[in-house]
Amino acid sequence: MAAEGIEARFRLDYPQFALDVDLLLPGRGVTALYGPSGSGKTSLLRCIAGLERAGRSYLRVNGEVWQDSASRLCVPTHRRALGYVFQEASLFAHLSVRRNLEFGYRRIAAAQRRVSLEQAVELLGIGHLLERLPDRLSGGERQRVGIARALLTSPRLLLLDEPLAALDLKRKGEILPYLERLHDELEIPVLYVSHAPDEVARLADHLVLFEEGRVLASGPLGETLARLDLPTALGDDAGVVVEGRVSAFDPIYDLLSLKLPASEQTLRVAHAPLALGRRLRCKVQARDVSLSLQRPGHSSILNLLPATVCGEMPAGSGAHVLVRLEVDGTPLLARITRYSRDQLNLHPGQQLWAQVKAVAVLA
Repeated sequence: MAAEGIEARFRLDYPQFALDVDLLLPGRGVTALYGPSGSGKTSLLRCIAGLERAGRSYLRVNGEVWQDSASRLCVPTHRRALGYVFQEASLFAHLSVRRNLEFGYRRIAAAQRRVSLEQAVELLGIGHLLERLPDRLSGGERQRVGIARALLTSPRLLLLDEPLAALDLKRKGEILPYLERLHDELEIPVLYVSHAPDEVARLADHLVLFEEGRVLASGPLGETLARLDLPTALGDDAGVVVEGRVSAFDPIYDLLSLKLPASEQTLRVAHAPLALGRRLRCKVQARDVSLSLQRPGHSSILNLLPATVCGEMPAGSGAHVLVRLEVDGTPLLARITRYSRDQLNLHPGQQLWAQVKAVAVLA
């Protein structure tokens, strides 16, 4: 087995709950642990951090074994090269932001430092906060300082346990771009616990779905979201994440064109200008995709994509079905009525047109 990657096997029994997971996760990028409250996401993070002692356990992080119950190996928490950020940033109230950051940084030998103080400050945009005390910070600022402090321990793995859960919508919007920067600019693997679909869509590369202490599915974000056999497909937020590259910008109408992977098809989205070639991630909700057997003529819907029907399943109420489509290998989901399904005589392999409003594409 390759040394790269995160291998985590844990069995932990509580009086009314059992965590039983066997996962092989990517050794870089952001893996989202997603599911309802009480499904085992935080329990898994605590096992990985060594804060919970599972009866059966094995943990390997990019070639380094931290835990193996079979050989009675258990590296203590303080010796695991990880950073852990909770819902509330636990900063030292009597220390300035600078001294909070230096607390962890100075504990790491200079030769082992992978992230400099200046780099962490710049990545999280907290240079103007360095001399403030924690009680003079907003909730979002405290979390950014907490993440910076975790990075300064030079972790081989970063654990984020719903870091935005305590923030209002405005503060979440302020901090998400900084989390995206961490994703783009650092190679430290991140396990990100969330039950917010919008956070997962923006940040995750890999998705693990939890239910009652067990893993329902684990796989690349786009493929996993598009599966028809998973609970995520049934909710109102059912949809897919599409990542394309900017191929054009219309300054008159403020519309970006994104070239889909391995395709000549483009998706237009209302967005500020971005550099040509830059990658941009978008979420396309199933409820915003309609289907047509012929290419529509004049229409307010800007995105007309040639698609192939792959399958379907009932969705929510008895009146709806969820249809999986592919556009040159890029998956889409469409929620339509059973009546429309029958009128179009939908069946696997059928060629048709998927229509998506540019204003409905969430970038």
